Amino acid sequence: MAIIAISRQVASLGDEISRAVAEKIGYKFIDRHNLEKRIVDLGFPAEKLKKYDERKPGFFASLVKDRDEYLNYLQTAVLEAASEGNCILIGRGSFLILEDLPNLISLRFVAKDEVRIQRLMKEFDWNEKQAIQRITESDTNRTGFHKSFFNTEIDDPSHFLMVLNTGVMDVEMAANAIAAIESSIITPEKERAGHERLDELIKCQHLVNKLIFEYKLHIEFLRAVIDGKNLILQGVADSSVLVERALKISAVELPEYQVTSSISVVQDFKTRI
Repeated sequence: MAIIAISRQVASLGDEISRAVAEKIGYKFIDRHNLEKRIVDLGFPAEKLKKYDERKPGFFASLVKDRDEYLNYLQTAVLEAASEGNCILIGRGSFLILEDLPNLISLRFVAKDEVRIQRLMKEFDWNEKQAIQRITESDTNRTGFHKSFFNTEIDDPSHFLMVLNTGVMDVEMAANAIAAIESSIITPEKERAGHERLDELIKCQHLVNKLIFEYKLHIEFLRAVIDGKNLILQGVADSSVLVERALKISAVELPEYQVTSSISVVQDFKTRI
């Protein structure tokens, strides 16, 4: 079970290469429509999706609880998709959500602006001004999305196994290179370790979702982390009573772990509406 996560600039042939790789090595390509549908199916309102989905939230959108709900649903959708194994996910910060997996291949596709401008002009019959506007808008949104939700610079190459310049590589060349990487670096040991770690991440995310959406516990920035036989809750709450309730519920939901809290209690902390 290997997982390929793609980050891409607009007009860098991200979808085209991903589909070619999926066909070449027999992987499932999970595109943005698949993830968007799953996010909505999980419970996030479709009409609010455009405020957050791979774009920088506006000032007021970033202050309401919808932002954190979107992130929890997004992480759930990506983790569930990855659990199918042998798949390619594109965009939505999937390379960061899955970054801890030993069997992850994270890639970024880029190209010079002049190349992207020409591609957009040809594909949509746009003039140069329209193409430049689309590139500027997309780059700004994707930069803001990753900074807002993951506090990460999207152009930092240290997050990726490889960055491919699709201005000098066509779809077939890039697909062949990725297929060669997949066959050479994903070992049975990495697959087993990745499967185990993914199971832990899914357990943690499902617990967080249960605490927030079913038990309605208002703990901001809530996360659950598994370390061996320990499960640690993280976040910010306005009372120790709330923390104790979260601990008790978590111990019942995941009795195989020793549950502890690293939740900060701030008495005058106000949850967002």
